[in-house]
Amino acid sequence: MGLEQHFPALIIAILFGIAFFSPLLYRWARKISAPALITALTLALAMSISLLIQVTQGGNITYYLGGWPPPWGVELKIDLLRVYMLIIVLAVSTWIMIYALKDLEHELKTEMLGWYYSLYALLVGSMAGITLTNDLFNLFVLMEICAISACAIISIKEDRACLEASFKYLILSAMGTGCFLLGVAMIYMVTGHLNYDLVSEALPKAVELYPNNMFAAAALFIVAFGTKSALFPLHVWLPDAHASAPSPSSAMLSGVVIKIYAFALFIMFYQIFPRTLLDSIPLNEIVLWLASMGIMFGSIFAMVQVDLKKMLAYSSIGQIGYVFLGIGLDDSMAMAGGFYHLLVHAIMKSMLFMAAGVIIYSTGIRQIKQLGGIGQVLPVTMLAFTIGSASMIGLPGTGGLISKWYLALGALDIGRPIFVVIILASSLLNAVYYMPIIVNAFMQQEEFEHEAKPVPRQMLIPLIVGMAAIIFFGVFSRPVIVLLESAMQMFF
Repeated sequence: MGLEQHFPALIIAILFGIAFFSPLLYRWARKISAPALITALTLALAMSISLLIQVTQGGNITYYLGGWPPPWGVELKIDLLRVYMLIIVLAVSTWIMIYALKDLEHELKTEMLGWYYSLYALLVGSMAGITLTNDLFNLFVLMEICAISACAIISIKEDRACLEASFKYLILSAMGTGCFLLGVAMIYMVTGHLNYDLVSEALPKAVELYPNNMFAAAALFIVAFGTKSALFPLHVWLPDAHASAPSPSSAMLSGVVIKIYAFALFIMFYQIFPRTLLDSIPLNEIVLWLASMGIMFGSIFAMVQVDLKKMLAYSSIGQIGYVFLGIGLDDSMAMAGGFYHLLVHAIMKSMLFMAAGVIIYSTGIRQIKQLGGIGQVLPVTMLAFTIGSASMIGLPGTGGLISKWYLALGALDIGRPIFVVIILASSLLNAVYYMPIIVNAFMQQEEFEHEAKPVPRQMLIPLIVGMAAIIFFGVFSRPVIVLLESAMQMFF
């Protein structure tokens, strides 16, 4: 099979390798440091697409690092859902980085760019590892790398607000990691294993013998992953972190990072925990109602914001709720909707933060009330903002409608129409705070009052790509839905 059999490990190795060399390249060969990072991200993406082809043709892949099988060695596992998540992480990360190359020149000091490239590659590599690992301890290690690098791409701006937001994120993330590690210790105590598959085999008996240990571990995992993914009411770190960070960091954190922990919780619930545990305590019900409160309160909080990036940050609290809603509904159709929303939200929210970054780059404006008439001077940017907003609301022809449709069908499928009402109400609330911005941007009669400097094409082209992707996934959704339905057959 040749080199292809090593792609799971090579993806992580390439990203961690470029993270190590980026500061050196920036110091000694500045012109090639950014192209080297883009090349590494693109190469990793190409390998992940190759893995998708391998999985669809030949079934699941397991890879033993160093040739050591579990329980002694580290195992990487590639199935349809994991490779779907991996492609989202790598594709969106590459797309954001292309935009970031120009925007970062405006937001960061020149000498910090090499360090940013390093931290960015470290963040993407850790998320790829979280997606592929099949071992609880390695998941812990990769979560730590992810958390530290995420904090660093916020604080690297060296602004007081960034440092404060990063410190708050670090403290709460550390608490989440502590909860996760304690939960892992409780599982190891009763099973003697850390490998997902071996733990899954041992847990049914462990639940009978030590039910309280397992109940505590499940609760700790919900708190751990809920904190890291900003599940309401564990979201308090998110608004400041996403609003104050450089715009590419905001796009990365909201578009990808918080999703990876929702994916990890899904793996805990449906690959590791036995069905008897999910049936004996209301884990799904807890997640359902926390997600529902996040969907509603995230939108309500967003409605009263005056800062554009903070409004988008609060909106992310509501949008991550849709993903958790799919997990909590415990229905294959709803989960397909939740994971489809994970894809479309990664695109539309990243694009909205990019659009906000272009507005700040060109005009220096962050206040929503000052955006009246801005569509006259930044038409492409505001068109991207409009299409992204339409998808957030769930209008026809956008990817946001498809994900909400499948979530609603899943809720009806299990006889829970109340969650359909919540989805409809949240869509209406999204319209309340997105539509006035769009209307004022394009339909205000007065001239735009502020000076706007030209926007580089390198920042506008990613917005055009994002608009095309949102419409594409709104019109041609069936192939992805079929893939997700096939992936869900493993768990149901």
